[in-house]
Amino acid sequence: MTTISKITWDAASARRTQRQHLAGPAGDGTPVAEVVGAMMGAHAQVPSAAEVSVGVRTSGLTRADVRTALWDERSLVKTYGPRGTVHLLPTRELPLWSAALTAVPTGPSPFPPDVRLTEEQAAQVVAAIGEALEDTCLTLDELTEEIVARTGPWAGDRVMPAFQDLWPRWRQVLHRAGWAGTLCFGPNRGRKATYTRPPVAGAAGGTGGALRTGEALGPGEALGAFVRRYLYAYGPATPQHFAKWLAAPTGWAGAVFRELAAADGIEEVDFQGTRAWVAAGDTAFPDGPVRGVRLLPYFDAYVIAAQPRERLFPGAAYERALAGGQAGNYPVLLVDGVVAGVWHQRRQGRRTTVTVEPLVRLTARQERELGERVERVGEVLEAKAELVVGEVRVGPHA
Repeated sequence: MTTISKITWDAASARRTQRQHLAGPAGDGTPVAEVVGAMMGAHAQVPSAAEVSVGVRTSGLTRADVRTALWDERSLVKTYGPRGTVHLLPTRELPLWSAALTAVPTGPSPFPPDVRLTEEQAAQVVAAIGEALEDTCLTLDELTEEIVARTGPWAGDRVMPAFQDLWPRWRQVLHRAGWAGTLCFGPNRGRKATYTRPPVAGAAGGTGGALRTGEALGPGEALGAFVRRYLYAYGPATPQHFAKWLAAPTGWAGAVFRELAAADGIEEVDFQGTRAWVAAGDTAFPDGPVRGVRLLPYFDAYVIAAQPRERLFPGAAYERALAGGQAGNYPVLLVDGVVAGVWHQRRQGRRTTVTVEPLVRLTARQERELGERVERVGEVLEAKAELVVGEVRVGPHA
C-alpha cells in the first residue's frame, strides 16, 4: 500500500519561498532569466513591478539588469503568458510555454456573434501576424494595416469594445499570437508599444545555445513537463489551483492531472487534509516554517500562484490586500510567508517614498528587516528609498 505524504501549510510555504528565491536571494551571478524561470514568469503589465519582482529575489540586480536581459541579451522576452496577460519569460523556455499555452482550450468568446472571430479567422490572423512581423517591429496601427492586407477588411472592423473605445476585430486574438510564438513585444517607439517576432534561443547573447526546454517534446509531453514545472514551483496544488493560475477550464485541468497521475508523472499528497499533487518524487519539504519580512510588488508571481489563497491572505489581509478576491492588485508585505500588509511607492526624481501599512504588530527585528527591504526596493529602482509606516491611501490597481 502506497503511503501518502502529509504536507502542512508551513512546510509548503517554506519550500515555495525557497524555490522562489524569497527565503534567501539568488546567488551572485545568477542570470536574470534563471530567476524569472524559477518564478514561472514575471507579470509585466506594469514594467516597474516586473523589475521589482526580479530584483528583490536577488542581492544585487537592478532594473537596468532586467532591461539588459530583455532588450540587449534577449535572454528574456516580453510576451503574453498565463491568463493572457503580459509576462517576462526566459527565451530558452518559449517552446515549452508555447506548447503548453496553445494546448489550453480557448472556451466560449465573451463577445456577441457579430463581433467575434471564427476559429478559421483566428488562425488566419495569427498566421498573418507572424508573416507581418518577420524581421521588423510594428506599432499596433501598422500591424493592423498588415493584417487587413493579408486577411481582409473584416479583421480591421472596429467592433471590439475596450476601455471606452472600439478596437479592430483582430485584437481578440493578440494574446493567442503570443502563445503561438509568432509575436512578442519589441522596444517602445517613443510612447508607442511595438511588436516583433520572438528571438531564437541561442541566436543572440544570453542563452548561449542552451537547450530550449520543450524543443524535442511533443504537445502532450510538453504539457506534462509544464505541469511538473508548475508543481515544482508552487506545489502541492490541485487541478483547480492550476486552472486558476492559467485561466483554464477546471475540467480540462482535472483531465490533465489524471493522465499525468496514471503515467506516474505526478504524485498525490495530503495537503492540509486536501487531496493535492506534487511532481513525482518531489516530496522533500523543509522542517521549519519560513521566517522573515519581504515586499512584493503588483501582481507578483508568488501571490498570484500560491494557494490556498485564504491561507496566504489570513485574517484582515483577505479583505485589505485582495480586490474582490483577486490577488495582485496591491503590493504586499509578507511576514513569515503570509500577507500581513500592503505598501505603495511614489517616486520623485532619484528618491522614492515607500509607504507600508502593516496589518500585524511587527517585532523590533521585523521592523529592522522591513527597513532593509525598503532599501532593497530602492536599489532595484535605482533610487534612494525612504520608509514611511502608515495607511496606504492608494486604491487597487485597475
